[in-house]
Amino acid sequence: MRIDTPAGSILCDPWVNPAYFASWFPFPDNSQLDWATLGQVDYLYVSHLHRDHFDAAHLRDVISKDATVLLPEFPTSEMEDELRELGFTKFLKAPNEQVVELPGGLKIMIQALTSPTDGPIGDSSLWVEYDGVRLLNQNDARPTDLTVFAELGHVHAHMLQFSGAIWYPMVYELPQSAKTAFGKQKRDRQFDRTWRYIDDLKADNVFPIAGPPCFLDDELWQFNDIFGDEGNIFPDQSVFLSEYAKVGGTNGIVLLPGSVAEVTTEGTTTTHPVPVEEFFANKVAHLEEMRERKRPIIEAEKASWRHPEIDVLGEMKRRIEPLLDESIYLAKGVGGPVRFDLVGYDGVDVESIVVDFPGKEVRPYADEKVRYRFRTERALIEHLLHIGEVDWVNSLFLSCRFSAARIGQYNEFVYAFFKCLSEERLQYAEGWYDEHERAVDAEDITLDGWVVQRRCPHLKADLSRFGIVDGDQLTCQLHGWKFDLASGRCLTSVGHKIRAHRADEETPAPAGDALI
Repeated sequence: MRIDTPAGSILCDPWVNPAYFASWFPFPDNSQLDWATLGQVDYLYVSHLHRDHFDAAHLRDVISKDATVLLPEFPTSEMEDELRELGFTKFLKAPNEQVVELPGGLKIMIQALTSPTDGPIGDSSLWVEYDGVRLLNQNDARPTDLTVFAELGHVHAHMLQFSGAIWYPMVYELPQSAKTAFGKQKRDRQFDRTWRYIDDLKADNVFPIAGPPCFLDDELWQFNDIFGDEGNIFPDQSVFLSEYAKVGGTNGIVLLPGSVAEVTTEGTTTTHPVPVEEFFANKVAHLEEMRERKRPIIEAEKASWRHPEIDVLGEMKRRIEPLLDESIYLAKGVGGPVRFDLVGYDGVDVESIVVDFPGKEVRPYADEKVRYRFRTERALIEHLLHIGEVDWVNSLFLSCRFSAARIGQYNEFVYAFFKCLSEERLQYAEGWYDEHERAVDAEDITLDGWVVQRRCPHLKADLSRFGIVDGDQLTCQLHGWKFDLASGRCLTSVGHKIRAHRADEETPAPAGDALI
């Protein structure tokens, strides 16, 4: 998205090239726009480092290096370091949640999210005001609430994510009926979260952005939402409008590549390169044409992944074991071995490697029981090791080029660790968990006959707004996490025990360590 005002232009998250092992492409296709013109901007804003937002090749080759980068206040310097390597030299480091006035009367504010589940170095949203017109580019950030933006005045344009951006449940080794049921639950939660954000801000117009991706590789084609699958987690913008209408939404506006929306305090006027309804009516044809056009790009990327010279076990030991030695909270949270089954070039041979969190070592699989197992091509792991990738979650896992199985609940610490394969990231994540697990959340609220702690144990969402009680079960609608109120046990993931008791009972003693 590009924001143009008389006081300057801001280009937001310009993504054109495929991401995550050539799995994700932008849809609708924006690669044929006039990027030579679009890239000549005054300001650049990249919300976070995920590669469907941070397109390094496009930033390096097309975007003007005279642009000033509006930099979120993240806990590490990774984003600035990467942008400097791409040739950017001008940076405005925006203090978190503070309005900054730029020349000409243009005002901006950036809210940075900094939990380990946000990257772990973070996600962010951009608020912009010029001459009384306000816009919030929430993108795919998930703040606990939007109060900080609403307090700055009525918002006229609200851009936010609505579609899926994960590998669950498609990659899990489950019966198709179970995948469909879990996918439908996730799809419904995505929309519920979106409606909550929209209701919080009450903007004049809502623009569904930041998704979905499309999948053009033949191996992944089934993930596109074109088969009438109610469990598909990647609904497109036309589905958003349909679902939004069911809850009374009448102010949604879909943007295509080349669309222009003129936003004023009086209303919004939008022009499109082609009629929106016509475009989505021909979605399958657009995808098929795009697949053929992008096929050489996919094949070229696939040819670059193999590195048979790499000793995968040896390199994983060298890189991961020092991090295991330093890990306290993440290692304890995982609590057991995690197995990687690596399929050879012939598609048959398999090498099994275990990351043993309690034993603090990487070793060959020893025929033991594991709670988490991933199966993928050896070439993908070779490539991650070859390029020194520090975030296997936002590379391998988001590619959906793997299958997974687990025993028991979802364990967020598994994914938090594999986002943190660098000294800087690991130390930050360990410190974050240390601070938050030790913090005492003393404030309680009453929900439907239960007294519960106000903040969700997961990511501190305000349960007075996001909490829904059904019998003895509480659901936090921000991320869909569930808790058994009678025991305090988290039903979604290991750990994260909640403090709760019935309103007509005495307050129990403190529950203790949330990781137990």
